[in-house]
Amino acid sequence: MDKFKVFIKNADEEIEVDSKTSLRDISKDYRQYMKGDILTARVNNDLKDLNTRINENCTVEFYDITDSNGFSTYQRSVSLLMFAAAYYVLEPSSTIWVEHTINKNYYCELHGETLTDELLDKLENKMRELVDDEYDIEKLIVTVDEGRDIFQKYGLKNALKTLKFVKSSTISIYKLGRFYDYLYGTIVPNTSYLKLFKLVRFNDGFILQFASKDNPNQLNEAKVYPKLAQVYDEYTKWSRIIGVDTVGSLNECVCRGESKDIIWTSEGLHEKKIADIADKIADKKRKLIMIAGPSSSGKTTFSKRLCIQLKVAGLHPYAISLDDYYLNRDEIQPEPDGSFNFEKLEALDIKQFNEDLQNLLEGKTVLMPEFNSVTGRREYHGKSITLGKSDVLVIEGIHGINEKLTPDIDRSDKFKVYISALTQLNLDEHNRISTTDTRMIRRIVRDHMFRGFDVRSTIAMWPTVLTGEEVNIFPYQEEADVMFNSALVYELSVLKSYAEPMLFGIDKNENEYLQARRLLNFLNNFVTINPSDIPSNSLLREFIGGSCFY
Repeated sequence: MDKFKVFIKNADEEIEVDSKTSLRDISKDYRQYMKGDILTARVNNDLKDLNTRINENCTVEFYDITDSNGFSTYQRSVSLLMFAAAYYVLEPSSTIWVEHTINKNYYCELHGETLTDELLDKLENKMRELVDDEYDIEKLIVTVDEGRDIFQKYGLKNALKTLKFVKSSTISIYKLGRFYDYLYGTIVPNTSYLKLFKLVRFNDGFILQFASKDNPNQLNEAKVYPKLAQVYDEYTKWSRIIGVDTVGSLNECVCRGESKDIIWTSEGLHEKKIADIADKIADKKRKLIMIAGPSSSGKTTFSKRLCIQLKVAGLHPYAISLDDYYLNRDEIQPEPDGSFNFEKLEALDIKQFNEDLQNLLEGKTVLMPEFNSVTGRREYHGKSITLGKSDVLVIEGIHGINEKLTPDIDRSDKFKVYISALTQLNLDEHNRISTTDTRMIRRIVRDHMFRGFDVRSTIAMWPTVLTGEEVNIFPYQEEADVMFNSALVYELSVLKSYAEPMLFGIDKNENEYLQARRLLNFLNNFVTINPSDIPSNSLLREFIGGSCFY
């Protein structure tokens, strides 16, 4: 029997195992190094299920729920558990859709059957029964034709659409008891790993609560964000009205030559929403319009388009970007690990910003800065602003609606707009598209083309970006007067052709490879759309170039 050397990164030690040894077998000896159960592992820079057997000398790093890889595995596995339970307790014609994320939980809806408290309790009890019975979860490699038969049997109509565009001859599916499903990513080997979850009624559906990433022994809070939920609900209904609510349906439209219709309908919705926001601002008669949102939401283009609509409404807007008030890079304090966090509030020159703002409100003329992202310094090129009676300031940046940005200005003088790419396109019924992934792909493309960062730097920086958003942006989103969804239903089909060459350029031995490979596999689901039909004022032009605003 062959023997292999395995370096366990968590314990900084090397062991020797035989070829029949699985990652699950090895993990039992390293539980003391983790905060929670080991859920998945990185093997020579590839993410693997714990059922994977060792077949070469390798380096292994185990992940629990406190790591993003482990948390995603837990979410995916509990979702599989829910779908399997639904197979046993719901009508055959019923389907659970995972719609979007709420506070790291999933908001789901039941289609084909009326959701009641009794039915939801029945579903949760069946999930717990499957956990108590410790069912094994098997990963199977089947042909596309076999997969089609399975999806037909289990009523996964949109997964069937996805199969039409699969390039390989085989696919991976998971089996739990008599139930089969098509999920993207690693899964735990047994239902006994999935003890902490809960189903809670919310709006027309329910929330699937997961164990907390920060505390594996507690559930994520089932927070309710009414304004955010309303935006999600509106765009979900809109995407279904136009018949593009999954990647499969989008791909079918592209293949039928309907790309232009999808593009112009999506852009028309954006224009209508921006015009509505401008009308509300004119009615409120406030001097400061504060625009905020997470990274790569399209804040800059949105603010420029809003300015046009404000002019239509009879106002004279001046746009100010908080990005132009970054401290010079050599003035920003590095993090303990030596990296630089450009997303935190302290990266801005708050003192200078408030001084300029107060002078503008007092009618004084102010010379405005411009931040050079290549040199990393603030520059002045003679641009000045003086506010008149009908003038308003349009201020955009990730901290725009944080009161700590403008503590001396009364709330009643501000109109706050929250913007984010709240993706409502699903891969299929059971596989959602992360809004975070959409923004990350946007940023990868923009950073490479316009900001002097390569894809490795953007991927390496991304965890810091997300941490900053959790602290500086998301806690304030419900304080906004209005929310704008900057996602475009067709955008990933366009971004694919820009992002893929950059992601392919990352070698397997580089730290960013795992994330790059995951994004490549994700983008592989999309049929490419040529960007030539995208209007020059589109938010997407902020990331791919060709914008009429720059």
